[in-house]
Amino acid sequence: MPLVVRPVEPAELPTVADLTAEVYVGGGFSSADYEPELRAAGSRATEASLLVALLDDRLVGAVTVATRGGRWAEQSVPGEAVIRMLAVSSGARGAGVGAALMDACLEAARAAGCSVVRLSSQENMTAAHRLYDRLGFARTPSFDWEPVPGLMLRAYALPLAPWCGHCGVELTPEGHAACRRAARLDPPRYCPSCRRRMVVQVTPTTWSARCSEHGSRTS
Repeated sequence: MPLVVRPVEPAELPTVADLTAEVYVGGGFSSADYEPELRAAGSRATEASLLVALLDDRLVGAVTVATRGGRWAEQSVPGEAVIRMLAVSSGARGAGVGAALMDACLEAARAAGCSVVRLSSQENMTAAHRLYDRLGFARTPSFDWEPVPGLMLRAYALPLAPWCGHCGVELTPEGHAACRRAARLDPPRYCPSCRRRMVVQVTPTTWSARCSEHGSRTS
């Protein structure tokens, strides 16, 4: 049967929790102290989007993509997506599962109107680094960080649009520090797809920005 990627179903959450813990803790990529976070599949499914891969009707992979901020969108601002906890079972590696899950995350980020996708990875996850390179992700050293002392994570980013929505200048993987600060409070002013000035409306609780060619974005 073909490889299928889709949103997780409630009955599959325990399987995803076990798989993620097995890959990260069992594979030596995480300590037992972090295992509760790895097993928090229910939270990831509720607060972000949790996708699974099935091969011959067996759940063989999972990944989380956060497109609307929240607990799982580390180091992001509005308009940025974050990919978390890519996990593929050992018996399914080499079958394109990781690439299919990543492609689904990028599709979800585009559908949500995100302009950049970010992720973090440990230094020793070399197979994952090769996958990120093939997909066009670039290293962003200024975003490297330590979630806990002594654990340094490498940061990567992939722009999904050519232009910055706040200044209209070319969008780069590192992004523009001032524009990222502005994105926490202000709506975009330029269409990331065509650099047209957008029509912006702001209320006390929300905003909308409309491009005559590429439609509207809302907070």
